Amino acid sequence: MIKVDHLSFSFPQKELYKDISFTLEEGQHCAFIGTSGSGKSTLIDILMDPERYLFDGKLEMDPDCTIGYVSQFSELGNAEETTVFEYIGEKFIKLQNEIQSICTEMETASDIEPLLEKYQFALDALDAMGGDDFESSIHKQLNLANLLKRSDHKVSELSGGEFKLIQVMKEMLNRPDLLIMDEPDVFLDFENLNALKKLINSHKGMLLVVTHNRYLLNHCFNKMIHLENMEIQEFDGRYIEYNFSLLQTKIELQEIAIAEQEEIERYDHIIDNLRAIATMNSEASRGRALKARVRFQERLEARRIKAPFVDIKQPDIRFDMDHELEDTTVVTVKNYSVSFDELLLDKVSFEIKSTDKVAIIGPNGTGKTTLLRDIFKNNHASIEINADAKVAYLSQVQGEMLKDSNTILEEFIDAGFNTYDEARLYLAAYGFEGEIVSQKIESLSGGEKNILQLAKVSARKANVLLLDEPTSHLDTYTQLALEKAIESYKGAILMISHDFYSVVNGMDYVLIIEDKTIRKMSMRKFRQMIYASHFDKDYLQTEQKKKSVEMKIELALKDSNFELAKGLLDELEGLIKLL
Repeated sequence: MIKVDHLSFSFPQKELYKDISFTLEEGQHCAFIGTSGSGKSTLIDILMDPERYLFDGKLEMDPDCTIGYVSQFSELGNAEETTVFEYIGEKFIKLQNEIQSICTEMETASDIEPLLEKYQFALDALDAMGGDDFESSIHKQLNLANLLKRSDHKVSELSGGEFKLIQVMKEMLNRPDLLIMDEPDVFLDFENLNALKKLINSHKGMLLVVTHNRYLLNHCFNKMIHLENMEIQEFDGRYIEYNFSLLQTKIELQEIAIAEQEEIERYDHIIDNLRAIATMNSEASRGRALKARVRFQERLEARRIKAPFVDIKQPDIRFDMDHELEDTTVVTVKNYSVSFDELLLDKVSFEIKSTDKVAIIGPNGTGKTTLLRDIFKNNHASIEINADAKVAYLSQVQGEMLKDSNTILEEFIDAGFNTYDEARLYLAAYGFEGEIVSQKIESLSGGEKNILQLAKVSARKANVLLLDEPTSHLDTYTQLALEKAIESYKGAILMISHDFYSVVNGMDYVLIIEDKTIRKMSMRKFRQMIYASHFDKDYLQTEQKKKSVEMKIELALKDSNFELAKGLLDELEGLIKLL
């Protein structure tokens, strides 16, 4: 249905795509993945409005193809006083009203031929959207997302996560030929994320979804489009199978690279000998032999396999500290309450020790961000911060901690670096190199801005980290780098997160919000709670085994033990089949 053929595009300061090609076909649920700043959102813009962009190559699309879109940024617009049902069914209701109006007009019109044509056109449009049964369709979608009880509520009464879900429903029920969604999962709590998974899996049409959420990637898609280093790779299959394919290719490429290097070194030695002989003996045959060997070596170098998708560089995230604290309490919250239009949290009390790693878990709109921000500001009567604690804060509202009008470099001079060279060297570890450090922060993607926030948090060398949705917008490679940094950090972390993997892989326990208060929950009980609603029986145990085998493969590759790595691949493939 949609074919991109040898497309190239660049901005004045950055080349985004070089000769990329891919297709989107009917029935495909396609995940669009790639590291932050690789140009995923721009490519979506080109697909939706190609006339706005000057690009090389071809974009072939059926002229009748309709495209729906869900932005990563939720906007109420003029819908605040609209009910949920009216918001989702806006197009259906508009068509119904139009049909009713035409019928009323026909009752008194002297010439009904033009009205009959309009009437039939409106009926066809309604039929194309499944209009005969649209009320039932809306109720089914709401029920699937556990939001049926919200049907008659005003849109303004919804949480951000709930509003995102009804945006998805609205676009799905409009039945576009292609529905594009740009990070629809950002900031969704566990229940809403599960609802989004159900909506995606129930959708019959073609989907292109930008996401870095490992839960959705593992459970919702049958095709991968991976954008990296200006190139695109297509893969028909699930994300878990794609990762297996990448690992398989990595083993093959490393084995080939070592064999090629040995061959090149052997020919280097032969060429050196031939040069020495040619210097002493000027026979033409000797010179021809030398040239032949040099050409062969050049061919070996030329056929080295380039694999931009196999071994993608992770940012080097590290959370160092100026000084560690002894086993002591660093944050005390006692009888904390917060309310806006209604009471959100009431008489909340807890303590964070100097080495605790804690996740705050709760539905959207329950006061988590307000609590974390109040701890950071440290001006609330119910909150006490240890005098020796040095606190760093990452906000889900990126403009709170980053100044959009700054260049990346200016932001880090403000962050305490003495020279531009110092800041440049530091930023390179986070993937910001060359001319990109002169870009304004406002021009960066959401993922790049969050990586910058992580870099600022790290530069502070704090012993208490307050992280509000740190994985939001981050690509999977940066998420894994963040998990490693959290694991090796020796200080205290209080983190709001709806990313199951980050919580399970890095936290000691959770503080869970229920009925306007907070209670402590062990990781064992938290896992059981999440398993019950998110995963099939034994799924996560099998995934842990898979992760263990993948680590063994990585160790085998470090030792160039390719036979062991290949044997472990067979074991890994068996586990993937179970998943």
